[in-house]
Amino acid sequence: MMYIENKLAQYLTAESGKLLLRLSIAILILFHGFKKFSYGISGVKALVFKAGLPEFLAYGVYMGELIIPFLLIVGLFTRLSAIILSTTMMAAMYLAFSDKFLILDAKTGGPLIELPLFYFLVSLSIAFLGAGKYSIDSKFQHYQK
Repeated sequence: MMYIENKLAQYLTAESGKLLLRLSIAILILFHGFKKFSYGISGVKALVFKAGLPEFLAYGVYMGELIIPFLLIVGLFTRLSAIILSTTMMAAMYLAFSDKFLILDAKTGGPLIELPLFYFLVSLSIAFLGAGKYSIDSKFQHYQK
């Protein structure tokens, strides 16, 4: 058993895991961003207005769901990008689910906020972990030394 574990450790590295984490969250968030880019953000504007916030804040969704994912994919400004994405997800949870925060989905048994909560936690994890060696950030770190 230990032999298999050691063999797997040669290929399943922490650096590969960081890359997989960055790519998976960024690509999944891009689907949400492309929908908003294609069909508009009237729903987001309505939520922002309902919360009593200025409408221009709704346009931040383009940064959080289109620009930030591209930065995460290439691993550029990764920690800051991950913090911005986690902030975007906190805003989404507040705006869309504040009245349902502790309610469980009858079909799945999971919380109704499960998807944005998952995106929030993964992006926060990326902020702690950093980009890893398969990133533009790591290339900049080599030049700074």
